[in-house]
Amino acid sequence: MQAIILAGGKGTRLRPYTTNFPKPLMPIDDLPILEIVVRQLARAGFDRLIITTGHLAELIRVFCGDGSKWGVHIQYSHEEEPLGTAGPLSLIQDKLDENFLVMNGDLLTTMDYRRAFESHVASGAMATISLYQRDVKIDFGVVEEEPTGQLGRYIEKPTLSYNVSMGINFFNRGALRHMERGKRLDIPELMMRLKQAGERVACARQDCYWLDIGRTDDYQVATDEFQKRRDQFLPRHG
Repeated sequence: MQAIILAGGKGTRLRPYTTNFPKPLMPIDDLPILEIVVRQLARAGFDRLIITTGHLAELIRVFCGDGSKWGVHIQYSHEEEPLGTAGPLSLIQDKLDENFLVMNGDLLTTMDYRRAFESHVASGAMATISLYQRDVKIDFGVVEEEPTGQLGRYIEKPTLSYNVSMGINFFNRGALRHMERGKRLDIPELMMRLKQAGERVACARQDCYWLDIGRTDDYQVATDEFQKRRDQFLPRHG
C-alpha cells in the first residue's frame, strides 16, 4: 500500500520553533512527529511512502533517508514553490497506485489506517475524507434573535460540535484528471471539483484519537497525550 505524506509547509503557527526546523521533525516526547507517523503507517502495511517537501527539505531527507530503518521505501518530491495540499500530487502522478493515502505529516492519531484504506477501496469512491467530531466550547452566552428583533433563545456557554477534516484522505488515481500539473491546489478545492464533476466523494469516521499539531497549545497537548498513551499510538506488540 502507498501513502503520500505532506511535509512541505513552513509551520508558521508554531514559530519561533519552526524558523530553522521543519514542523514534521518537531519532537513529541522523544520522537519526531514524522517518525511516529511513518512507524504507524509501516505497522499498518503501507510500505511505499512519498514525502513531499518544501521548507527545509534537506533536513527531512537526512533524517528519514530511504526509510529502510523502519522497513519501508521512501521517495521524495520537492516543491520549488508551495503547491498547496493537493498540488504536489500532480508532480508524482506517474508514481501513484490506483488508490493511495494522502495525509499531513504533523498529526497525532490512533486511526487504523489499513481499515480506513480498505473501506475506501471497497466503497469505489473517487475520494474519501476522514472526519473527526470536534467540540468547541463557547465561553460566552449565545443569543439567538428572532426576525422581529426579540429574543429567540439564550444559551449560556454552549458546546458546539462539528465534523472536521482529519487531514487524512484517500484517493483513486482518477482524481488527478481534475488538476493541472504544477498548479497550486488545496484538497478542499479538489474535493469540491470532484463533487461538482459528479464523482463520488465519501466521508468516513473512526472511533479514534486525533490532534492536528498546528499551534503551540496543540503541541503541548500532543506531547502530554503521547507520554500518557504511548502504547496506543505505537503498540509494542502485535
